[in-house]
Amino acid sequence: MRPPPPPSAPRRPGSACCAPRRGSSTPRASTSVGVDRIVAEAQVTRATFYRHFPGKEELVVAYLRAQDAEVRARVGVEPQDPQDAAALLRAMVEGMGGEICRTGFRGCPFINAAAEYPDPAHPVHAAVVEHRAWLEGVARHALERSGHPDAAGAARTFMMLRDGAMVAGYLDDAQRASDGLRAAVESLVSAGGVG
Repeated sequence: MRPPPPPSAPRRPGSACCAPRRGSSTPRASTSVGVDRIVAEAQVTRATFYRHFPGKEELVVAYLRAQDAEVRARVGVEPQDPQDAAALLRAMVEGMGGEICRTGFRGCPFINAAAEYPDPAHPVHAAVVEHRAWLEGVARHALERSGHPDAAGAARTFMMLRDGAMVAGYLDDAQRASDGLRAAVESLVSAGGVG
């Protein structure tokens, strides 16, 4: 996985509203946070906010799309070589473990958004589903390349393991959740015969 872009990378106007609140990993776009608080913490005017986001739900979609773009950039090009495919899965798990153990971690923004917007027809929910489908596809492709006999089933298992670790990392011992995820995914990778 590639490192995230440097903090000095140019930001699009209105992106301050998508950033996590100071001292928190939770985006300003949570349903529990009002627009007045969002604009105050982002240090933008209401006019600027509404110029870029017709409403708070559009801000949530923009935040999720930005998170999705960051993850996709870190994953990079999916490898074709079996060893590289297995290494990608391991790197993804290390990245997830680092996120889980990060100070202020408040759970996966995609899982949190799905809980706040359960309607499958809602644009926020659709953004979550799109990210998850891509992530599962990356895992499936890597598992196929590494020789797993049931790559599709193993990719679904990968997603359940990832989801469980993200929730456990917030609710329980983060290091234990990260270690458990690493060990379980290693079992999936090993089933493909790639060491």
